[in-house]
Amino acid sequence: MMRTSMRTTVTLDPDVAARLKEEMRRRDISFKEALNSSIRRGLDGDRRTRGEPYKVRTARMGARPGVNLDKALQLAGELEDEEILRKMALRK
Repeated sequence: MMRTSMRTTVTLDPDVAARLKEEMRRRDISFKEALNSSIRRGLDGDRRTRGEPYKVRTARMGARPGVNLDKALQLAGELEDEEILRKMALRK
């Protein structure tokens, strides 16, 4: 595979330039190496998995025995509708 380099001008925001300089110092590498490796990491970021997947902790909801929560959203909607109708009746 033949590699060709592309020469271009890049305008960096001050915070990005500072981060690149820090990367150069920390790894003792050139500006070109720091810029290329940073761009590669950014472009590869979508393909790489980072760390552990996010986990949601579960907790008991404290429902009373005998209470069926299968239709909890329906019940909440009905209670909300009742409250709206009550408030509308008070305005008349």
